[in-house]
Amino acid sequence: MNVDILFIAAHPDDVELCCAGTVFRHISLGHTVGIVDLTAGELGTRGSAAIRAEESAVASKIMGIATRENIGLPDGFFDFSKANKEAIIKVVRKYTPTIVITNAIRDRHPDHGRASQLVEESCFLAGLPKIELEENGKTLTAWRPKQVYHMIQDNYIAPDICVDITPFIEQKTDAVMAYRSQFFDPLSNEPHTPISGLDFQDFLKARAREMGRLIGVEYAEGYTIKGPVKKDDLLL
Repeated sequence: MNVDILFIAAHPDDVELCCAGTVFRHISLGHTVGIVDLTAGELGTRGSAAIRAEESAVASKIMGIATRENIGLPDGFFDFSKANKEAIIKVVRKYTPTIVITNAIRDRHPDHGRASQLVEESCFLAGLPKIELEENGKTLTAWRPKQVYHMIQDNYIAPDICVDITPFIEQKTDAVMAYRSQFFDPLSNEPHTPISGLDFQDFLKARAREMGRLIGVEYAEGYTIKGPVKKDDLLL
């Protein structure tokens, strides 16, 4: 299956928290979107890997994405090994995305910055034909996305690009709240975390307002890029 945009992120819920509005926006424009989660989020303080998998399936259905898979790297301990890069190269070649969106270049959670670098390097390597890889007995043809974007997560980073998500802000909230184990629940006996309080929902909406203000809309999601973006028409 080919997709136009492939999100590759460290944990289930990273995409929903930072990019769900962008997902809804681009699907509404007729583009195909897929998600690859690097880990199962098994080290998360609340819930479990099994619960996260169930929540991820619900969120995926809400967003209406074309495909989602988890490549099973170890949460908190994945590194820049050849095996991990090859796992990411395989999904890039499998889905042949025009654009890849991955984690923030730096953030409070160390997995985010590490995933950012791992994915960016793997996207480059995916375009080298001398790296020969197979899946299910089929050779995977070299493919390099045209651009890799990086989401902005817990820590503020000045965006290079902002996407207007104003029409989709409530749908984004629904996708985020599919991860019931992670967020505010007055009946939960799970430990409190930096994202489990009611104030975190206020933060998410305030961040979207902050990004929106930069481009003159109510709500937006911001991204950073390395290097220039090709433009043939500055008015588009």
